[in-house]
Amino acid sequence: MDKKTVSAICAIQKEEIEGYHIYRRLGRLIKSPNNAKVLNEIADNELGHYAVLKGYTGAEVKPSHLRILAYVVMARVLGLTFSLKLMERGEHAAEETYSGIGALVPEVEGILRDEDAHETSLLAMIDEDRLKYVGSIVLGLNDALVELTGALAGFTFAIQNSRTIAMLGLITGIAATLSMAASEFLSRSHEDKAPEGTNALTSSVYTGIAYIITVTILVLPYFLLGNPFASFAIMMASVIAIIFSFTYYISVAKETPFFSGFMRMALISIGVALISFGIGWFARTYLGFQI
Repeated sequence: MDKKTVSAICAIQKEEIEGYHIYRRLGRLIKSPNNAKVLNEIADNELGHYAVLKGYTGAEVKPSHLRILAYVVMARVLGLTFSLKLMERGEHAAEETYSGIGALVPEVEGILRDEDAHETSLLAMIDEDRLKYVGSIVLGLNDALVELTGALAGFTFAIQNSRTIAMLGLITGIAATLSMAASEFLSRSHEDKAPEGTNALTSSVYTGIAYIITVTILVLPYFLLGNPFASFAIMMASVIAIIFSFTYYISVAKETPFFSGFMRMALISIGVALISFGIGWFARTYLGFQI
């Protein structure tokens, strides 16, 4: 076995031993005994794969404790679903390497079967509130991005005073948050085909939280900076960052296409901002609107 092959197998060993520690840690974190049992079984399989590969390389490969901690923190903050599916993406990449060493390591076929079984088990165990209510989160996020981005863009050119724009944006955002949350509650209350396990009040809370967090991020530059146009530029950069982050999260957790979702949200938000910016310019230039 040449050095290149040994190095490739050692890289997979590292993935397996890190997977063992991550699954073990996650198994201790979650409340469901059933899910914890599945994670612990997968962890044992990962450790078994590591032992098989070590028999060929003779190397004791140390895991990256930073990577282990990152996945555990990710599971706490972003949810178990996102963390596990991100791990599964890494395992799919490792499968290509496994295929390349199949002739040298006969056990590879069994390891690949285990990896496929992992994915099936993980998908069967996932049941998180944040994914049940993802439609409500998307509603709050989309509406805040489109409505407030447009309002702030219009205020920026028409008013040209950061403090005033910030206050108007905050008042508009809070009022819109309450309105959107109430509308979501009423809509869900009269909806016959709401997602299983969801309720109207929780849906409205998720919508309101997504809305107010977005409002805070978009308005903040106007409170911090004196130049309204610099604030507008930072606000638009924040819009793109929010859309990118949320679309990536959904693409991993719900296995949806990333690029099309990102472009759709980005183009709508930017388009509305540009139109509103033009309306603000028209109001200031031709209608004499100034504060």
